[in-house]
Amino acid sequence: MAPVDPHSFTESSQPFATHISLSFYLDFPSSTIHSSAVLTLPHPYSGPLSLDARTLSITSVLDPKTLAPLPFSLSQPDLIKGQNLLVNLSNHSSVLVSFSTSPSSSALQWLSPPQTFNKHLPFVYTQCQSIHARSVFPCQDTPAARICYSARLNLPHQLSAVMSAGHVDRRAPVVGEAAGACDDSLWCADGRVVEEFSMEQPIPPYLFAMAVGELGWRDVGPRTRVYAEAAPAVLDAAAREFAGTEEMIQQGERLFGGYDWGRFDLLVLPPSFPYGGMENPRMVFLTPTVIKGDASGAQVVAHELAHSWTGNLITNKTNEDFWLNEGFTTYAERRIVEAVQGEERATLNIGIGWRGWNEEMERFKDNMEFTKLKTKQEGVDPDDVYSQVPYEKGFQFLWRIERQIGRAAFDEFLKKYIATFKFQSIDTETFLDFLKANVPGIEKEIDLDVWVHGVGIPPDAIEPVSTIYTKIVSLAKEFQLGRMPREDEVADWHGQEWELYLENLPKTIEASQVLALDARYRLSESKDWEVKVAFLQLSVSSGCREYYGEVEKTLKEVGRMKYLRPLYTALAQGPGKEEEAKIVAKRVFSEARDCYHPIAQGVVESILSKHL
Repeated sequence: MAPVDPHSFTESSQPFATHISLSFYLDFPSSTIHSSAVLTLPHPYSGPLSLDARTLSITSVLDPKTLAPLPFSLSQPDLIKGQNLLVNLSNHSSVLVSFSTSPSSSALQWLSPPQTFNKHLPFVYTQCQSIHARSVFPCQDTPAARICYSARLNLPHQLSAVMSAGHVDRRAPVVGEAAGACDDSLWCADGRVVEEFSMEQPIPPYLFAMAVGELGWRDVGPRTRVYAEAAPAVLDAAAREFAGTEEMIQQGERLFGGYDWGRFDLLVLPPSFPYGGMENPRMVFLTPTVIKGDASGAQVVAHELAHSWTGNLITNKTNEDFWLNEGFTTYAERRIVEAVQGEERATLNIGIGWRGWNEEMERFKDNMEFTKLKTKQEGVDPDDVYSQVPYEKGFQFLWRIERQIGRAAFDEFLKKYIATFKFQSIDTETFLDFLKANVPGIEKEIDLDVWVHGVGIPPDAIEPVSTIYTKIVSLAKEFQLGRMPREDEVADWHGQEWELYLENLPKTIEASQVLALDARYRLSESKDWEVKVAFLQLSVSSGCREYYGEVEKTLKEVGRMKYLRPLYTALAQGPGKEEEAKIVAKRVFSEARDCYHPIAQGVVESILSKHL
């Protein structure tokens, strides 16, 4: 008996479930879901079956055919993994679990009407990556396991649902279909509807996703519909931002092979969504902060689209191999951006990533394990060590291979890699074996061990070179000598150019310089969140108290961890003997906490506990 994953109770001697049938009764007043799950195994099995669970109240575990009780136990909670729901089977090929979620479920955020855009109906959504599906339903919550699923969602008739699955029907509830989730009287009550979904392609559990609220939509392409809260202003802005999605899908297919998921729909979530985007198949989740008004937010869509091949089709076996998802996807994203928006735009992307990667070296200076591609994560919460390293070091590794063998050969290699391992979960060693078999002698040209198992930045990683990139970095260096860029030098700059410029400034500058830069270019008022947050981080680190009000406003408007992490860190570290910043950090978090997703709450709590 050996665990297949440091973050799961799943044992290698036990069969993986192949299908889960879910019935959910969404109870908004109590912020819970009354549920049942039928897990189907590939063959009859006798012995213990371990399922991951977190903050679930288990009502019963039954044989779905006879409804006879099955012996089960629930372990004491582990801080990272949750609980082991251990079911004893005797020649069973399926198991029925009835349960309820907790209001404190780490995957679910329940928004009250005042927290939504229209402010009169509630909203709920999931975020299951990395190990949070277990707080929605019991499962083998490891990316090594791949499942198909079907779901019936019972919800108030004023609301509608989307899922990472095909939509089957919206209809009245039927007696007897709750399957133990709740009583028929509740399931079939007046004012309730059932929405049915089916995912017939096997996905890892972290790609399970749903959202329920007052949703509207706009079609933006033959296989893409943009969903958001039913507010014309939000929907129209999203439709404009993502109008070029179909061209990106076609470029992805040209580079990586056919798009296997049918539809590529997009859901713009409320501002509390903790990530830029989440690559849920058929229904990508996005933060509203990517709507910038100039279509540059489509680069986040390019990243999530690229996951359709690298991450969703081929998945890392455990979070220790996370770079196989994110490094490949960052490479693929930049190839799509280059094809659609040009080489300069892709180079700016690489340059921003290069700066971010270098900054992570400082963050992990006391724990260099997490500057490796292949990491050891036993006893480590993957949310705590989430960083740019698997994205940017992974990208640079693949870019290094491309430079070695040439783009044409590398493109052929990528297509073969995807075709070989599609709908499988693999580890780093499997990739390296495939690389060496298909690119003979590559280990003599590139030190694969240094790239995969070495700490820090390998000596053959490179900073990108282009006219615009070099100009921006040069202007940032001149700022250190007291020269601010002239208006004619920045006249054609968009968000990415300003973001790169700010990232290349010193981490602290004189407060007078911060004020002068903002007086000329109004960066604190930027509609591009990347620019605004980069500037506010600089202002806090430089002890410029004039911007504390804007920092507070920002931290209360958005829940995206990309913005929360640097701003809370800058406040909590407090430049010099700056206690005021630390007081602001604690007060703002106490006031804003309930508006953040549980994952983001945990990240901010760990920042404050480390520095305060």
